[in-house]
Amino acid sequence: MRDGLLGFIDTPAQGNVREPDVDWCADNGCYSSKWDEQKWWSWLARQDRTMRFATCPDVVGDWDATVERFNKFQPKMKAEGLPVACVAQDGATHTTIPWDDIDCVFIGGTTEFKLSATSEQIMREGNMRGVWVHVGRVNSLRRLRWAKARGADSCDGTFLTFGPDVNLPKLLRWLRQVNNQNQFGFDV
Repeated sequence: MRDGLLGFIDTPAQGNVREPDVDWCADNGCYSSKWDEQKWWSWLARQDRTMRFATCPDVVGDWDATVERFNKFQPKMKAEGLPVACVAQDGATHTTIPWDDIDCVFIGGTTEFKLSATSEQIMREGNMRGVWVHVGRVNSLRRLRWAKARGADSCDGTFLTFGPDVNLPKLLRWLRQVNNQNQFGFDV
């Protein structure tokens, strides 16, 4: 993290200690049935504003429900000085993303949606608008190459969580390959 190869993704229930001065983002953790709106707000209020983005609550795989949550939470997040990420879910298109109200578009949803031409179009639009593009659930070199080739600025995944002693060197190797190569695989 101190070398800038990895960032830190934090959630209200995570419990890990974030090192100072590292690139980080605040995820909402609302994919869990244990999500509690008040606990999330309380946690978010205690965070410093150095985060790359704070993910607005969403509903996995459901763009309409995500938009409802976005409309509820985004105004307060902005008023609190948070850089807001909107999670594109199944049903989103590049024309339905609230571009003027976000600092980041977070590509979420099902694997089918994430790998679709629609999500690629959303990513291109984000790049053209100068909006940070983040892709969730990137857990392989193939998927990392895919995301980089489509303009992702950052990615997250659980790969490192499982077997960090073995997987950290592997992940760092992948990142060096992807960041130092001009050719990226387009297969997923």
